[in-house]
Amino acid sequence: MSGAGFLLAVNFLIAQCFCMFFLAVSARSRNRVAARWFAGTYAVASLATIFEFLVAYVPPAKLWAILAFAAMLGGMLMLRVGVGHLYGLRTNRWVLAGIFVAFVALDYVIYDLPRGTLAHALPYQTPFAVALGMSAFAVWRARPASFVDRALIVLLALTSGHFIVKAFAAVLAGAGNTAEDYLASQFALVSQSMGAVLIVTVGLMLLCVLVLEIVAEEKGNAEVDPLSGLLNRRGFDNRIDALLAGAGPHGLILCDIDHFKSVNDTHGHQGGDSAIRAFGEALRVAAPPGALAARIGGEEFALFLPNTGREATLLFAQTLRATRAVAPIPGLPPAVRITASFGVAEVTRGEPLRFAMRRADDALYAAKNAGRDCVREAEPPAVVLEVVKRAN
Repeated sequence: MSGAGFLLAVNFLIAQCFCMFFLAVSARSRNRVAARWFAGTYAVASLATIFEFLVAYVPPAKLWAILAFAAMLGGMLMLRVGVGHLYGLRTNRWVLAGIFVAFVALDYVIYDLPRGTLAHALPYQTPFAVALGMSAFAVWRARPASFVDRALIVLLALTSGHFIVKAFAAVLAGAGNTAEDYLASQFALVSQSMGAVLIVTVGLMLLCVLVLEIVAEEKGNAEVDPLSGLLNRRGFDNRIDALLAGAGPHGLILCDIDHFKSVNDTHGHQGGDSAIRAFGEALRVAAPPGALAARIGGEEFALFLPNTGREATLLFAQTLRATRAVAPIPGLPPAVRITASFGVAEVTRGEPLRFAMRRADDALYAAKNAGRDCVREAEPPAVVLEVVKRAN
């Protein structure tokens, strides 16, 4: 086997590996459709290596040569479909099908032109450059923000451009007089070497995009409470520092479902879960844009309102209390009403979160002691600080 033939075999195996990788990633990825198109890209394009072998050893050479061209081009156009799914872009598959048919017809027309000339090499390589250029343009049009996405644009553009370079390399290095001579030519060795590098780099970059998306989604899931649908305590703590850095003042509301134990005792844990789901939904719907709503304990919730003053925060808590007190709970008897107690604190700029949480928590306990189903406001930070100093 020639060196070029060996590289063809290596490229085939690499393509099959990437096909399996993308299929495995599709099982976990939110963009599973894109991952499956990428798997199809490598599966279809890898057929070109088989057809290249058949060109050299099994007649009719013209059939296998055109099939090799079609397989490679088809895989690249499938890549464009996958990129469209990955970045949420509309893809006209009929246009891609028309491009595919036109370029395969072009390859048929130029087949008998002398090899190793620009008259043959340039129209042969240009369709591949166009197909990959379309994918690079599609990613660019999606206005990606991450470094990996921008790197993918550059890589696809370079891969597209390398096919034009290959046209001139075929002339300089010599691609053989006929299609059957290709595997024995010096150009085949150069072409397949470059192909191996690009197969790996493009595949790794696409995998990187998908894996980073999976990691980000898993991180997001780790910060969300599955029962209420709100942030959990970790998600709340991870996001609040950035909001506290604003000019302020900010509003902080702690709320606790009243008599939650009796709800569980009377209606079972499913009833308690229904109450938590309903309260979480009420917070999620009522929370303004930019606010943080979280379930920070069993039946305890927190709501952070950035750049919201004392009066607006109190009004928000009163409205939420009144709405929740009269709303039925899905999953519980229609006559059952679940109320909640609220502690409200105004957070001044520079105040530590733990201190503001303590003040709001004291106000929440005051609401509980006042008979529940009410709102209490926390003491200002200066008053609490003075009490702490005296106690120490």
